[in-house]
Amino acid sequence: MLRRPLAVLVAALLVVLAGSRAQAQITVTGGAATPAASDAQPADPATAIQHARELIAQGNMDQAITELQTYVDAHPDQPLPQRFLGDLYFRSGQVDRAKAIYQALLAKNPQDKDSHNRLGSVYAVENDIDDAIAEYNAALPGTDSIGDLVQMHSRRGDLGVYRDAMARIGSQYPSDPDIQTEVGQVYNALHQPYLATRYFQRALDIDPQNVPALNGLGVALLNMKEFAPATDAFNACLRHDGSSYECRNNLAALQLESGQLDAAAKTLDRAYRLAPERGETFVNYGYLADLQGDWQKGAADYAKAIALFPYLEEAYIDLGISYEEHGLYALAQATLLKGIASVHDDGRLHDLLGDAYLAQGDRTDAVKMYALASKGSDPTAVWIAHERVSTLDSPSPKPTN
Repeated sequence: MLRRPLAVLVAALLVVLAGSRAQAQITVTGGAATPAASDAQPADPATAIQHARELIAQGNMDQAITELQTYVDAHPDQPLPQRFLGDLYFRSGQVDRAKAIYQALLAKNPQDKDSHNRLGSVYAVENDIDDAIAEYNAALPGTDSIGDLVQMHSRRGDLGVYRDAMARIGSQYPSDPDIQTEVGQVYNALHQPYLATRYFQRALDIDPQNVPALNGLGVALLNMKEFAPATDAFNACLRHDGSSYECRNNLAALQLESGQLDAAAKTLDRAYRLAPERGETFVNYGYLADLQGDWQKGAADYAKAIALFPYLEEAYIDLGISYEEHGLYALAQATLLKGIASVHDDGRLHDLLGDAYLAQGDRTDAVKMYALASKGSDPTAVWIAHERVSTLDSPSPKPTN
């Protein structure tokens, strides 16, 4: 199994400050960051969130949470810092606290789509599939919960019904750019980028400045390795919204996959400035380090991604690959088991765990992992699982005299 740079399909847990583009002042060199120090107490929501991000960039997640909690306690009528505090609790694995914050916000404003989206993520982690689906649906339109809905319906076993229903809605509302974008996101999540491009293009024919459609189109084209038009899509997205973390990170992913390493490093640094709490950036920093031959730095970056967001499957996958490539199978096994316990696997983690078991002489557990991988939703993982089992079942060649 090969690594790939991580493109972001959804805006999971990313706060957008309406009317404010204030960002932390961070100097980044090779993925390390030194934020500008500030001892002043935050005076407004944007400053409170910026200050928390500065602390996160210093590696002080606990302090960021403590100080933001103090601000929120003093300003209970401000939903943006409350929601961001919930995000930080969620990212640090304190799911119950995050859940309480999102529920409190929804008690005050049942139409708060961003909090519905976040609460859906909490229920997904708790494996409460029906409630997760209800919350993700309540977040639409206006948030990027489609990829999560695809995963939830896959876990519930009615993905085909959901896909067909979304396709029908797309046919019924051909002139609604938001609906066309949502159907495109469904097909992106289903690993069908060609179909996805058709819907994103329909949305953009109606609304050329539709940022989610531009990002989705770029991801679909990237998955088809159409690098030039994908670059155009991400650049257009950033012209319309220069603060889009998704488009910035995805442009970096494209540059990594197309071998533009210097450009990718600069783009990743800019993505990091936008949201130092996002683990996806460190997955791509790790991928960059691997391409540059520094696997230990890559492993450290993947571990940092997990620390920032313990529900990021790709970070466990890439760290597991790094350990297996260097014969550290016990470490790979521990990492992959942690990943399987933390996230819903589409098959890739089980494939890699099977490889780790097999390398340590544990054929029985390896076959069990491949069997689980063959039931996953990632077609490459399914193919790898079948190939591994086929190889194990093949008779060994007889020695020649």
